[in-house]
Amino acid sequence: MREKSNLSIMVKAARKEKGWTQEYLAERVGKSLRHISGIENDSKSPSFEVLFALVMELNLNPEKIFYPEIKADSPERDSLTRLLRRCSDGDIRVVAALVEAMLRESGR
Repeated sequence: MREKSNLSIMVKAARKEKGWTQEYLAERVGKSLRHISGIENDSKSPSFEVLFALVMELNLNPEKIFYPEIKADSPERDSLTRLLRRCSDGDIRVVAALVEAMLRESGR
């Protein structure tokens, strides 16, 4: 049995993190449940259009799809990165200021 691709693992993990069913993700990207299931089970490769939709809907890091040899961050860092991608520029400035203050306070 061959090992699952990085993409199939990433799609399934991000979908579950959002609390979405395969059916709901399929609706969001305009594909069938069978299509999404095939991608997650590594029996189907998505077209560029579907891959782009998955990246956008699930806030996936494209670098990790195209350069899987890059070591993965912790799940917590990955989760934070996905959340930050959904923030406005104003939100990012607030988060950056908070982190800078936190690091200053801790002496780092």
